[in-house]
Amino acid sequence: MPYASTLRGMAEDPFADLADLLFNVGRLVRARTPETDQAVPLNETERLVMRMVDLHPGSSPTEIAERARLQRTNVSGALRSLESKGMVRRQATGGRGVAVHPTELAARNLRLLRSGWSRQLGGVLGDDLDAVRECAALLARLETDLTRNIRSEPSDG
Repeated sequence: MPYASTLRGMAEDPFADLADLLFNVGRLVRARTPETDQAVPLNETERLVMRMVDLHPGSSPTEIAERARLQRTNVSGALRSLESKGMVRRQATGGRGVAVHPTELAARNLRLLRSGWSRQLGGVLGDDLDAVRECAALLARLETDLTRNIRSEPSDG
């Protein structure tokens, strides 16, 4: 089935179609994530920073900024907020260095969100787990490449 862009007279471009769908589906999943008293509310920058901390525990704020493609000052503000919410802890690494780690509260928060997302997507996609795993693997590959630390990690491609 062709993606809607080809129906609107645009040239077929599977990569652009994928990016368009990623933006929209991500927004829709976030908008439908169940609100709960147990979840720690995070703004968009905090979510992105938290994702980088979860993927790369022990990263410095500068590494987080590079991987997330955010300004260092925005990461610093998000880290202060996340620290005040109990989601991250900073650990001195010698000199002026700092390593950022997720807390147990962050792990509980992520488990709670993932449970809600699983119910939500499972209700829509049913039991086609092979297709879900294939899609998740493709998206994980994209995320790994797009969040690669520019200074210290060479690209595979």
